[in-house]
Amino acid sequence: MNAKSVLGRGVDALLSHDLDSAEEDRFFFCDIDKIEPNPNQPRKHFDPDKLQRLAESIAERGVIQPLLVTRAKGNRYNLIAGERRLRAARIAGQEEVPVVVMESDSEGSNLELALIENIQRHDLNPIEEAIAYSRLINEFDLTQEKVASKVGRKRSTVTNTLRLLNLPGYLQDDVANGTISEGHARVLLRLKDDDRKIQEVRGRIIREELSVRETERICRQSRTVADENKVKSTKRRAGELPVSYCRSLTTQLINHLNSKVRIVQNGERGKLEIEYYSSDDLDRLVTLLTE
Repeated sequence: MNAKSVLGRGVDALLSHDLDSAEEDRFFFCDIDKIEPNPNQPRKHFDPDKLQRLAESIAERGVIQPLLVTRAKGNRYNLIAGERRLRAARIAGQEEVPVVVMESDSEGSNLELALIENIQRHDLNPIEEAIAYSRLINEFDLTQEKVASKVGRKRSTVTNTLRLLNLPGYLQDDVANGTISEGHARVLLRLKDDDRKIQEVRGRIIREELSVRETERICRQSRTVADENKVKSTKRRAGELPVSYCRSLTTQLINHLNSKVRIVQNGERGKLEIEYYSSDDLDRLVTLLTE
């Protein structure tokens, strides 16, 4: 069976085929030192504590699920999927691990298999998963719909996960190492055009241990204020004078007339209001204005 023909059915289908085929040369225990790690491994972060726990399990029961490899030169093998198991097996002091040899016809096929296998096993953090989706789309010319079909996810899940790559780099790091949750990150995406506000809310999430719902409320308030400021700014650009300039003119007039003065704008038009307190005060103002 060709490797690419079963990708859509998942790696489990591919494994079960190989194990049932009774081809002993494709399923065997391989010398661990003959396996080369995958340079295109989608997963970049390996939690040391979880790796140690897996190593302890392997030391007791061995590697239960075989690693996927392809043949290389010099009686060696290139790892397609299973690097976490390989690392844990080394920590546990294992000399051999079970492998299934894939008859792959290209490096591209190996990369595609590695990406899909990692996603299907839920071995990636949200950012690594988003990068894996992005690579499947960009390097294999797949649509989001096709990616979703290959990895067994809903298209909306793929789309929402990809959106995490729109976050600033430091926030992606936060999500990858668990400083903030994926839910918090999705909410912060609403503020992606205001880095100062994002950093402010991020600090509160960490400092006050805010829930996702509390973060939504803060971001909603921030967006409301920003929208109001935008409306005010748009109105001013339509012809009104800046508030600071009007305030300066008002101060000059108050000092000159010794009366309360107000400038009321309406687009490019407006009115100047001057208060008087008696008929004599009105005569005084008329005299000042007509001199």
